[in-house]
Amino acid sequence: MQTKLWVVTFLVATLLSSCSQDPREQVGDQGADLILINARVYTMSWDDPQTDGTLDSAAPRNESGWYPDAEAIATKGGDIVFVGNTTDAMALRGDGSRVIDLAGATVLPGLVDSHTHVFELGAALERVDLVDVDTEEEAIRRVIERAKETPQGEWVIGRGWDEGAWANHYPDKVLLSAAVPDHPVFLASLHGFAGWANQMALDKAGITSATEVPIGGEMRLGADGEPSGLFLNRAVPLIRDAVPPPSHEARIKQLLAGLQRMAQDGYTAVHDAGDDAEMMRVLEQLEAENRLPIRVYAMLSLRDEDLVREWIEKGPDTDNDSMLVTRTVKAYYDGALGSRGARLLYDYSDQPGHRGISGAGYGFNRALMAEAMRRGFQVAIHAIGDAGNRESLDILEAIFEDAPSTRKNRHRIEHAQVVHVDDLARFARLDIIASMEPPHAVEDKTWAEERLGADRTLGAYAWRSMRKSEVRLTFNADNPGSDHSIFYGLHSAITRQDKNSEPEGGWYAHEAVNVDEAVRAYTSWSAYASFREDESGIIEAGRWADLTVMDVDPFVLAEDIPADMLHGRILLTVVNGKIVYER
Repeated sequence: MQTKLWVVTFLVATLLSSCSQDPREQVGDQGADLILINARVYTMSWDDPQTDGTLDSAAPRNESGWYPDAEAIATKGGDIVFVGNTTDAMALRGDGSRVIDLAGATVLPGLVDSHTHVFELGAALERVDLVDVDTEEEAIRRVIERAKETPQGEWVIGRGWDEGAWANHYPDKVLLSAAVPDHPVFLASLHGFAGWANQMALDKAGITSATEVPIGGEMRLGADGEPSGLFLNRAVPLIRDAVPPPSHEARIKQLLAGLQRMAQDGYTAVHDAGDDAEMMRVLEQLEAENRLPIRVYAMLSLRDEDLVREWIEKGPDTDNDSMLVTRTVKAYYDGALGSRGARLLYDYSDQPGHRGISGAGYGFNRALMAEAMRRGFQVAIHAIGDAGNRESLDILEAIFEDAPSTRKNRHRIEHAQVVHVDDLARFARLDIIASMEPPHAVEDKTWAEERLGADRTLGAYAWRSMRKSEVRLTFNADNPGSDHSIFYGLHSAITRQDKNSEPEGGWYAHEAVNVDEAVRAYTSWSAYASFREDESGIIEAGRWADLTVMDVDPFVLAEDIPADMLHGRILLTVVNGKIVYER
């Protein structure tokens, strides 16, 4: 039965691709540029599942499970020209063709990470890695090793300690200063909402107990009344900005390293969140030099007001085909849940009397954002707490009422991490996209309920509730704050379990999505979030040849052995018909 259905699907796909134009005419005498054969291709061309997860009747799944709906793809000039079976694809071979036998590997539409920090990812590859470090002592040991190979007096930079998991035992400068006295040290937290420094770094920054702390920030003091070396939320820039900025050439190196890492991990496009003027100069230079390996959808930082005003003057990009497209402004409304900066409607369960920070206290410029919206920009608002999300929706709704034309620009709330049940339907009614991170749920589960309490946790990381309320979703990792591996992302979304398959049955498992929804959230739904649903997100003739090839079939594994997805590897990444990564 399965084989018959597959054959019928191939014939239909071939017929459909030939209805518009014969692919043999499109490829000419030189043939297709790239032909992928003997693959397990999931085109994602069937309709979305219903909001409760019920699959579309045309989805390639029967009583035996999922099966691919094509086995070969041919591309020419950056576009897909054929999707169907291997025999027909090979008929498009010419002198200029490269044929790759994938030997049963899985092909998906090109993956999109819809909220990245690629410059930071590239920089993180050069820094002391503190991800998954559990203790202050282990973090310091790693810093000591880096200091040994760093000239005396130069900065030692690290990142990755978890401000959420460490929140009840934050470190200070004492041990770090004693262990590394001759180098200024700055250690950024996993999500960037906390910073840890030694005494030499404080001295370099000129930070004392008299230093003015920005509204919405906290500079911890020691028993002696002097700065302890720990900075939270809006106070982090006090120490972070003392680190000498990288040169233009170093920025280029970091960006290319970050983009190449994303290509290596199967991503054909990223939405880069919060780019400032220098970042944009680097991006624009590499675009002009044709050196961007994957597509970049840039989000301008609202905090760089001069840059935003410059773009308001000229207006958003409308050329989807460019490797760099700039049509979004990233705003910051509240802090992070782990560092207790997210704005909540009621007190933190583990800190009575405290509800976090938001709005102007977190550097949010409502008037400038509204001006950008009226100019045609999409906005993406960082909002994590239930009050932060509600207030962001209030602001957007007020702007829509004042300027109705702004409503059509597919505005987004980044993270939408804790949402009151009464506000779920507002996302849908206002057509706001929820840009969310599956890894955050499984990483935060050990402490999130302490912050929120059991009742409020029911509205946190609530993907299924979002879907049932008809909210549009897009998934990402907010890297380098979380591992951006697609296999980890899919596993988190489908199982609500961490990399150790814990907890058994999944954390608030009723909020999980199925594999069809999870794949779409990294492909076609992310394409919609960047106005590219007509060019990408589906494998069919006439669309961009952006493809991701992996050695596991996530559709099959999701229902059989989901933990095995975590062992998957990317084999091939194709962007605009060009192979940008090959294992």
